[in-house]
Amino acid sequence: MHFTAEQRLDDNLLEREFTLGDIPGILWTPAPAPAPVSASASAPAPLILLGHPPLGLRKMYPRLLDRARSAAAEGFATATIELPGSGDRPRWPALDQARAELRRAMEAGEAVGDDIVDALVLPLVDKAVPEWRAALDSLLSLPEIGGPVGYSGGVMSIGIRLALVEPRIAAAVLFAGSLVPRAMFEEARQLTVPLHVLLQWDDEGNERQAALDLFDAFGSKEKTLHANMGGHTGVPQFAGDAAAQFFTRHLK
Repeated sequence: MHFTAEQRLDDNLLEREFTLGDIPGILWTPAPAPAPVSASASAPAPLILLGHPPLGLRKMYPRLLDRARSAAAEGFATATIELPGSGDRPRWPALDQARAELRRAMEAGEAVGDDIVDALVLPLVDKAVPEWRAALDSLLSLPEIGGPVGYSGGVMSIGIRLALVEPRIAAAVLFAGSLVPRAMFEEARQLTVPLHVLLQWDDEGNERQAALDLFDAFGSKEKTLHANMGGHTGVPQFAGDAAAQFFTRHLK
């Protein structure tokens, strides 16, 4: 991991851009004093990995920063990395083709077939999850970062796979709203970590029944479904507050 830029934001949040090989990422930590809650070698902060859709870190930055600020106020460090084929990373022709097929089906009002979903999601999961694990190795080597670790948001299938294979993930907040291949349901049944699932009831891009079926499939003994009226981007503030409380229970 190589840090490439650093700035202290006006709310006492320290932001550091980094690269992990050719993968860009951002780490946010509660800044040292005079911040009321800070991360240091003597008091390492628990870490939350911030997932995001494959739209590029530059486009997602404002929303990621809002989430990082909220987490820092509770004493958490947060980090994210660019997904394969997104942002400034090299294009991935097969993924671009799958996205084009998805857009064509949706614009034509057609059902999105399993073949499109599999081509769009499964290769991304296979490539992204090892990258997240490598980033976690580097992040936890920093003296100001400690465990346990949480995962929040992003492509739901990435969150499922990462929470399943990564023993350092102690709890996860998952956002219903991305297409989930049928093969991922079997992995969902094997999950055991506490889960908090956010569902927008009127999400225009999400099949509600599929999201409910997936929640039912999760094997975790502790799992909570937090459903709210509204579209994909209409998640109310209190839903985010409930997710923060969930992490406070399980990471502190």
